[in-house]
Amino acid sequence: MSDESYMQLALNIAWQFQGLTYPNPAVGAVVTLDGKILSVEAHQKAGSSHAEVLALISAYEALAKTTVDFDPSNAQEAYNFLLTLPKNFFYQCHIYVTLEPCSHVGKTPSCASLLEVLNLSKVIIGTRDIIEGHSGGIMKLKYVVEGVLEEKCKTLLEPFIIWQKRAFILFKIAQTTNGRIGGGYLSSNASLHHVHKLREVCDFLCIGGNTVRIDKPTLDCRFTGAPAPDVKIYAKEDNFDRNIPLFTIKNREVEVIHNLDFLEKPSFVLVEGGEGMLEALKEKIDWMLIYQTPKLSTNTLTYNTTMNLEFLHTNKMDVDLMIWSKNLGH
Repeated sequence: MSDESYMQLALNIAWQFQGLTYPNPAVGAVVTLDGKILSVEAHQKAGSSHAEVLALISAYEALAKTTVDFDPSNAQEAYNFLLTLPKNFFYQCHIYVTLEPCSHVGKTPSCASLLEVLNLSKVIIGTRDIIEGHSGGIMKLKYVVEGVLEEKCKTLLEPFIIWQKRAFILFKIAQTTNGRIGGGYLSSNASLHHVHKLREVCDFLCIGGNTVRIDKPTLDCRFTGAPAPDVKIYAKEDNFDRNIPLFTIKNREVEVIHNLDFLEKPSFVLVEGGEGMLEALKEKIDWMLIYQTPKLSTNTLTYNTTMNLEFLHTNKMDVDLMIWSKNLGH
C-alpha cells in the first residue's frame, strides 16, 4: 500500500467523529510496521486521548499481543504508559496522522513531544496545524513526510478552522431517497443516535418557529443520555406554547431570537428545520449533513429550494447513507 492509502484510512476513521470532537478538530491516525497495519484510530472527544496516542496504544497491543489494563481514552494515563515502554519499541514503525501532531500542552499532553521520545522510523502528516500556539510540532520530529492527501486533510479540518473565528453552521437533513422529509421518523436508530451525539456537543441547536408550532419537538439527547442542548428559535413572532416538552426540560435555555447576530461568535451551531429555516440561513450555512434513508415516499413535504453542494465524505449509518456536504451557494 502507498502512503496515500494509509492516509485515506486515517481520514475515513476521522470522519466518523467529525463534529463530535468539538472544540477540537477531527483527526485520524494509522500505525504500520513493514507495511502491515497495526492500528487505525481517531480522536473521539475533547479532553480524551488524541488520535496518535490511541493509535500507538492499539499498536502496542497488536505487537505485544496483550491488552492494556486502563482506559486508552484517559489521555494522561495512556501518555504515561507509552513513555514506560522499552526504548525503540516503535523504532521501525510508521505513523500516519491527518494533522500535524500538537506541540502544546492543554487538557492533553503534547503528541509531538511523545513522538519525539518514541522515535518512530517515520511520521507522515497530512497537513500542518495553522492555529497559533498549536503548530510547530513538526519541528520536534526527525523523519517527517508532509502533505500526503493534503487537500483532503484540510477539508476534514475546515470546521475547526471556521469555529476559531465565528460560528460553524451545520444544517442537518433527514430525507428519503426521493427527497421527502415528512411522515415521522425517517432515519435509522444509528442515525438518530449520531444526531443526538452532535446535539450533545454543539453550543446551540437552532430551529425555526414553524417547526416548534407544528411538530412540537422535544429536541433532547435521549438516545445518548446526555443533557439536552440549549435552543435558539429563529422566528418573527414569539407566540409559542410554553407547555410543550421543548420548554419544560430542566437546565436548558430556550431563547426566541429575531436576528442571527449570535452567529458572529466562535461556536458550533447545529440547525434542524424545514424549508423555511433552510431558506433563511441559506447564505450562512457552511456544511450540510444529509441522512438519506433507502425509502421512497409519497409524502409531498420536501426542501423546495435551490442550492449547490459539494459532497465531501459519505459513509453508511446502519441502512442510511450519511453524506457530509459543503454549501457552494446558488
